[in-house]
Amino acid sequence: MSCVFCRIVSGEEPSQTIHQDEHAIAFLNLAQATRGHTLVVPRAHHRDLADIPVEVAAQVMGTAVEVSRRLAGALRAPGVNLWHASGETAWQSVFHFHLHVVPRFELTDLTPPWTEVEHPVESLTGLAGEIRAWP
Repeated sequence: MSCVFCRIVSGEEPSQTIHQDEHAIAFLNLAQATRGHTLVVPRAHHRDLADIPVEVAAQVMGTAVEVSRRLAGALRAPGVNLWHASGETAWQSVFHFHLHVVPRFELTDLTPPWTEVEHPVESLTGLAGEIRAWP
């Protein structure tokens, strides 16, 4: 089994599991962006958003909500970020669908990945039409 997350789910690879249910497992990320940074993965292997069934994604999101509440309470984190990446160009490095649940303690403990440049709503008309027109 080449997928590290599948090995964690099966118990073949060690992890610090903080929550699990019949649909998903949540464990501490080895690369802690902030204290408590946790990954939530479905028990079944799904590569990314294009591959995961909607029902399974909903179950994983439900687990992420539970985990975020647990992290916020246990660590007294006033905020939480959820992060997901699908595809190499989006920085996905493990190709098993997963959500990052990142407790936030201060505004400056992470750097925003994009700028907050707002575009006039009228300038987005063509883009919105292009997306709506896709099958």
